Amino acid sequence: MGLTKFLSSRLVGKRLQIKNFACFSTSPLLAQEERGKKTSLYDFHVSQGGKIVNFAGYLLPVQYSDQGIAASHVHTRTPGCASIFDVSHMLQTHITGKHAIECFETITTADIQGLQKGSGSLTVFTNKNGGILDDLIVSQVDSDFLYVVSNAARKEHDSQLIQETVEHFRTKKNKDVNVQFFDPSEKALLALQGPGSQLALQSLTKMNLSKLYFMTTTEAIVAGVKNCRITRCGYTGEDGFEISIPAESGSAVAAALLESKSANIKMAGLGARDSLRLEAGMCLYGSDIDTTTTPIEAALAWLVAKRRRTERDFLGADVILNQLKNGVTRRRVGIRMISGPPARHGVSIYANGELIGEITSGCPSPSIAGNVAMGYVKEEFKKLGTVVDLKIRDKFFKAEISKMPFVKPNYYQKPKE
Repeated sequence: MGLTKFLSSRLVGKRLQIKNFACFSTSPLLAQEERGKKTSLYDFHVSQGGKIVNFAGYLLPVQYSDQGIAASHVHTRTPGCASIFDVSHMLQTHITGKHAIECFETITTADIQGLQKGSGSLTVFTNKNGGILDDLIVSQVDSDFLYVVSNAARKEHDSQLIQETVEHFRTKKNKDVNVQFFDPSEKALLALQGPGSQLALQSLTKMNLSKLYFMTTTEAIVAGVKNCRITRCGYTGEDGFEISIPAESGSAVAAALLESKSANIKMAGLGARDSLRLEAGMCLYGSDIDTTTTPIEAALAWLVAKRRRTERDFLGADVILNQLKNGVTRRRVGIRMISGPPARHGVSIYANGELIGEITSGCPSPSIAGNVAMGYVKEEFKKLGTVVDLKIRDKFFKAEISKMPFVKPNYYQKPKE
């Protein structure tokens, strides 16, 4: 590491208060003055005291001057409170046309046909070896309209994959399908997360949010801004919404939420977003899942829908279905530290002196006042309660295999009939 980069990483680490969050294990932290793309909320973040870093090629706040990362994390989980995260850097895509669902199912493992209109699902793109190319959320707005949100770090790959698939359907199969990708300069995306999120957002829209359940989506006017899409989902384990907004109005909607008298709303950055998602047991692409990881190894078998297993018509189906039937040699697990410092990405996992795996994400957990992590271990060591040794800076520290998520999820689910 060069001196400039080293000093930059040390400076940012000091600002974070909780250093080296897992989300930065695969994306370099750069000084604010280094080049990066801006979302439409960049000036708003600066005016609110955002500490800016370069993440996945975008200048985004890692935290704000009014509170540290741990305090922001706790605020997001506190009753009557919620936090606003700018996730405009993610790729928003519209797939439209009579054959939109048929087309998109060829590159994902979801049963999109089986979704009710206005509902969505987490899914993955896979390769011929069953490896995960990216994780994403696809919503069936209508039978001829899909709304897709995928990762910023995979934006170039995902857009190329989707474009090539759509072009193949149009030119080779003469199918009716079109695609539109949205740049952050066109659409902002805000994640409002926390127990107070519904109260705050309801004050800004006539849409009855009590009828909008987890993983459902609708179009609405928010704070007087037309053409907003509200999806009840998020990356924290809390109740919340992702709001897609015309870019020129993103800051206005964020400001209106901050002024809410219905709940205590604050801005939050990448640091809290990462610790919240880790407590919620959610994967970060590039750290916890990648092209060498299958959904079965990643403990994400539920992403391979029942109908798709029967039809075996997705890329890597033979590998994945064989693993479902015969098992795997390694598995993603949760880990709680019994002693020692946080275990970061790359830390080796041992049992009885044998190397059995590696940590992929880890950080202090403000909610449970301990250190948590996730990683991969040999299949025979995945049992809950198994005690393991983590090698951190040439010293061994005790930990145990733990259930994920580490905190109880608070999603707003539709009542069972």
